[in-house]
Amino acid sequence: MTEVTAEMIERGRGADPKVAAERRRLAVKVREAREKLTSTETGHRAFDVQLLQLYAEGRRSSGPTMIAFATAIAAIATAWISLQVSLIWLVFSSAALALSCGLAGKFADDAASAETNIGRWRRKFIFAETLQGLIWAALAGYVGQVYEPWANAFALVLLLLVAAMNTPVTASIPYAVYGHLAPITLAIFAVLRPAHFADRIFFLTALACGMQLYFLVLANKLYQTTLKSLLFQAEKDELIAELEQARINSDMARRRAEEANLAKSRFLATMSHELRTPLNAILGFSEVMKGELFGTHNVPAYKEYSNDIHSSGEHLLMLINEILDLSRVEAGRYELREESIALVNIVEDCRHLLTLRAKKRNITITEAFEPQLPRIWADERAVRQVVLNLLSNAIKFTPQGGTITIKVGWTGAGGQYFSVRDTGPGIPEDEIPVVMSSFGRGTLAQKNADEGSGLGLPIVKGLVELHGGTFTLKSKIREGTEVIVVFPPERIMDALPRLDPTNSAPPPAPKQRHPVRNVA
Repeated sequence: MTEVTAEMIERGRGADPKVAAERRRLAVKVREAREKLTSTETGHRAFDVQLLQLYAEGRRSSGPTMIAFATAIAAIATAWISLQVSLIWLVFSSAALALSCGLAGKFADDAASAETNIGRWRRKFIFAETLQGLIWAALAGYVGQVYEPWANAFALVLLLLVAAMNTPVTASIPYAVYGHLAPITLAIFAVLRPAHFADRIFFLTALACGMQLYFLVLANKLYQTTLKSLLFQAEKDELIAELEQARINSDMARRRAEEANLAKSRFLATMSHELRTPLNAILGFSEVMKGELFGTHNVPAYKEYSNDIHSSGEHLLMLINEILDLSRVEAGRYELREESIALVNIVEDCRHLLTLRAKKRNITITEAFEPQLPRIWADERAVRQVVLNLLSNAIKFTPQGGTITIKVGWTGAGGQYFSVRDTGPGIPEDEIPVVMSSFGRGTLAQKNADEGSGLGLPIVKGLVELHGGTFTLKSKIREGTEVIVVFPPERIMDALPRLDPTNSAPPPAPKQRHPVRNVA
C-alpha cells in the first residue's frame, strides 16, 4: 500500500495515477510472461497464437514463390500431359494457394482480438495444407500414369521437392505438416510401381521413405526450436517487465527519500533555531551562576549544579552542531571556503589546544613532521575540525599513561597526509563499519571511554572526501588504532622546486626526515 506522508499532503501530492496505471500494466505483463513460462507447450493461448502467426507470415511470404513454381511445373508437365489438363491443375493449385494465403492474411488481422478461436483457425490451416498436398499429389499421380521412365522420375522429384519446400513453412503447425505429407507419400508409392522401375523399386522406395521421414524429423526440430525461441522471448519480456517495475519502485523510493530528506532538513533547520535560542540562555546564565558574579552561593552544591548545567549545555550544543554538519555533508550542501593553508601549522595548533586534556590523563603526544612542506589548497575550518575530532578521539580512547603519535608528511603519489596513532584498546575488524556509520560506537569504546555522539568519524570522512582525499582507519585489538587522512596531489601548492637555469640536471628528491619530539 502506498504511504501518503504529511509532507506530500501539504504539497498536494499523493499516489500518482499514471504511476499506478503503469504499475498495473507491468504487473499484468509479468503475470502473462510467467504463465507462458509455467504452461505446457500447447496449453497457453499466447504460444498458440504466436505459432499460428509464424505459419501465417511464412505462408504469405512464400505465396508468390509457390505460384511461380507451380506455373513452371505446369509448363514442364505439358511434356507428358495435355495443355488443357495442365492449365486446369494450375488453376486448382493457385486457388488452393490463394486460400491458404487469404486465411493467413485474415488471421494476421484477427490475431490481436481476445475472441479469436485458435482451434478453429488451426483446423482451417490444416485443411488448406492438406488440400495443397492432394493437388500436388494429383499432378504427380497423373504424370506417373504415363509409361515412361522420365515421367515417373519427374513425378518423384516433384513430390520430394514440394515436400521439402513446404516443410519449413508448416513446421509451426505439426498437424499441417502431416496433412501435407500424407497425400504426397501415398502418391510416391503410386508412382514407384514395379512395372516402371523393375528391380530398382526397393532402393527408390527406401530412399523416398527416408526422405519423408527426414522431413518429419526436420519439421519436429523446427517446431521445438520455435518453442524454445518463444520461451526465451517470454523470459526476456518477463525480465524487461520486472526491470521496469523495479525502476518504478526505485523512482517511488527515491521520491520518498527526497521528501524524507526535505522533511529532515526542515526539521533540523527549525530545531537548530529552536534549540540554540534557549541553549544560549542556559549557557549564559549557568556561566554567571558558575562564576558567582552576583555573589557566592549559600549552598555549595548549587555551584556544582551550575557546572553540570553548563557542561551539559555545551555538550548538547556540540551535538547539535555535529548533526547539522553531518546533514550538510551528506546532502552535499557543505560549501568549502578554500584558501592556502599550512597543514603542519593547523595540526600543531590543534595539538596545543588539546595538550591540557592529554596531561590530565598522563598521555604522551609524539610528533613526527617533515620539514618544509608546501601549503595546500583547502578549507581551514574543515581541516581544523578533522584534526580536532581525530585528536579528541585518540585522547579519549587512550588509557592513562598511553602514547599518541602524530605524523605529517608526503605521500608516495605526491600528496600530503597526516596520521594519528594511539595505544588504546583498538577496534575489532568487524566493528569498523559500525564506528564509521552515523551514531555508531564499538563495544570496547563503550566500556573504556566517555560517551560520545558517534558522529565524529562520519563527519571526518565526509569532509575529507569533499576535498577529494581519502580517510583510512586501521586498528588491532589491544594494540591501538591509527587513522590516516590523505590530501591528493592536486591540492598541493608549489609542490615542485624552481628549476635552476644554470643546471640542467634534475633536482634531487627531498629526503624523508622525521624529526621527533615528545610532549608530555
